[in-house]
Amino acid sequence: MLLPNHAAAYVEDAKLIDYLLNAAHPRGGDKAYVFLRYGFSLDRPEELRLALLKLAQSNDVVSTRPNRDGISFVVDGQLATPSGRFLMVRSVWSVPRAGGAPRFVSAYPQARPA
Repeated sequence: MLLPNHAAAYVEDAKLIDYLLNAAHPRGGDKAYVFLRYGFSLDRPEELRLALLKLAQSNDVVSTRPNRDGISFVVDGQLATPSGRFLMVRSVWSVPRAGGAPRFVSAYPQARPA
């Protein structure tokens, strides 16, 4: 099953700039290190946004669970990266109880760069 309403999925700028691509972030710094090593950049956050959206729109949901706003969906897959390599990523998306657009919550690289 694909992410419900996957064509409307969105990723907020703050999740990219302040978190996933910010090596100084206390919780996201390790993730940023991996994304930066694979060629993503704070100068071009749109590349990571598009890669995450493509992942959400083309891979099956692997698990779901209720959250305070609706349902969280976990989608795993490979991100095509600016370095030309692929990176396995687990992504989390939240869909409101009433339905609507899936909001990106987080992503977890599944491998460290060599």
